[in-house]
Amino acid sequence: MEGRTKSISAIASDIAEGFITVNPLFLKKFSEKDLKELRDVLIKKERQIRTEPFPFNEPLLIRKRNMKLQRLHQAMVVIKNFMEGKI
Repeated sequence: MEGRTKSISAIASDIAEGFITVNPLFLKKFSEKDLKELRDVLIKKERQIRTEPFPFNEPLLIRKRNMKLQRLHQAMVVIKNFMEGKI
């Protein structure tokens, strides 16, 4: 993507933290190559979060972890459908 100020991995981290919401308008500025790269980085970020030790008996940390995973999954679904032309 020309004029991008952030790396793809920084964008993936922002998506996981909830600073960026992925929707078709956000994705229009990405090339197909960048979309594939973003999807791959989101998958890596999801794996990274899943490999962190599970915070037993700490509901707030469990909720935070699950929200990150939910945001990443939602972003991957939107990207997949955008690339297939469904949205």
